[in-house]
Amino acid sequence: MDGSGLGADLAHRARRGPGPPRPDPRPTFVGRIVFASLCDKLFDIGPELEIVPQLATGWEWTDDNKGLIIRVRPGVKFQDGEPLDAAAVKFSIERHLMMPGSNRKAEISAVTRVETIDDHTVKLALSAPFAPLLAQLTDRAGMVVSPKAAQAAGENFGSHPVCAGPYKFVERVAQDRIVLERFADYWDKDKIKLDRIVFLPIPDSTVRLANLRSGGLDMIERTAATDLGTVRQDPHLRLASITGLGYNGITVNVANGERSKTPLGQDARVRQALELSIDRTALNQVVFNGEYQPGNQWVAPSNPYYIKEFPVPGRDISKAKALLAAAGAPNPVIELMAVNNPEALQTAQVVQAMASESGFDIRIRTTEFASSLQLATKGDFEAYSIGWSGRTDPDGNIYNFVACKAPPGLNPGRYCNSDVDGQLDAARSVATPDERLADYRNVAKQTLEDLPIVYLYHQKWLWAFSNKLTGFAPLPDGLIRPQGLQLQ
Repeated sequence: MDGSGLGADLAHRARRGPGPPRPDPRPTFVGRIVFASLCDKLFDIGPELEIVPQLATGWEWTDDNKGLIIRVRPGVKFQDGEPLDAAAVKFSIERHLMMPGSNRKAEISAVTRVETIDDHTVKLALSAPFAPLLAQLTDRAGMVVSPKAAQAAGENFGSHPVCAGPYKFVERVAQDRIVLERFADYWDKDKIKLDRIVFLPIPDSTVRLANLRSGGLDMIERTAATDLGTVRQDPHLRLASITGLGYNGITVNVANGERSKTPLGQDARVRQALELSIDRTALNQVVFNGEYQPGNQWVAPSNPYYIKEFPVPGRDISKAKALLAAAGAPNPVIELMAVNNPEALQTAQVVQAMASESGFDIRIRTTEFASSLQLATKGDFEAYSIGWSGRTDPDGNIYNFVACKAPPGLNPGRYCNSDVDGQLDAARSVATPDERLADYRNVAKQTLEDLPIVYLYHQKWLWAFSNKLTGFAPLPDGLIRPQGLQLQ
């Protein structure tokens, strides 16, 4: 069977950079969806965010949690026919750590050495205990690539990636499609039923849904909340949903070049006034039909790592005006960069209208997604409406977005506070949730005062698909795993 329309929201996929060809910090939620079919990882997550083996079969912490032994699954082949063994795992992890421009390096920077114990056993030596490591290996840092293919292609490896997933790369036509075909020698091939998957970029949610209803597509992901009524009423469609791990918010340029030299960038009181101007619950109702979850931290209020001591603040126009007056900026002009998709623009417009009541003059700069990332990294922005798809471990939602040494693509505002860095590092080095929560409380106390990011909401992943498609199991990371998918 042919799953030719699977995952066809891709509204942001083509926009969010090149998909599988190159690792990327922020543009690759859409790339991660493609990677879920293309590249298996050492570990994956289960429905309750538990760590489950994938290319690994098990693990063991050693050396006072400064060593991780991973047992590699035997009998696995890469899509070029080469065997996947401990040496390949060592190559891939070292590649993540040493490749120029690698965005995985920061995720696994605690790894100082990779040793092969035997053909199917690897040991990672760490500079210090690193609680998020297993969770990091459930994502791109845990993907294992073919050493032979990577070495032969060099910098061009991204144009034809070779991994050990259920589907092999066929082609990518920019702004048009990404095509994958079933890999016959996949180690878990009995779970793979579709011969071919084509990912299509369709930016307009109305057009996506129309194509799904007409049979041109089999599935769309990130269905617009405003379309749920139509989906529920169509007997030929099904709907799946789950609360995600990420967030959407407004990142402020506080220290990245000349464009940070604004009242918003230089005075936390102005940022606090902006936050107090926004009614997150009303925004959720207007833009998302109340389907999403308002929030003010890097994890949702339902997450066990949410700091309940700092709940979502209510809207307070009087206090916002007082803060602006105290900052000597009663009518600040702000350029808000927003991606040119309907929900992002509507969110920006709602923020614009709400903030105007406090005295803000927000001017929306509509930008194509990949371009917005480049502009942000260069510091060519004042405020940026941007989201993060989320990670299993809370470290993946906060560290690289506020740490002093974070990649510019993830911390484009260049926020830096040494006390926050110390607490983030402490949270990485302890194992129990209670210990980590204490450190994250200190992080929240400082960052919610400084507000380098004004968090707005946590989205719910919404998939609509043909009732002919069976076997789909939603997980909180929002990825579409092809195992078990079948067209009747």
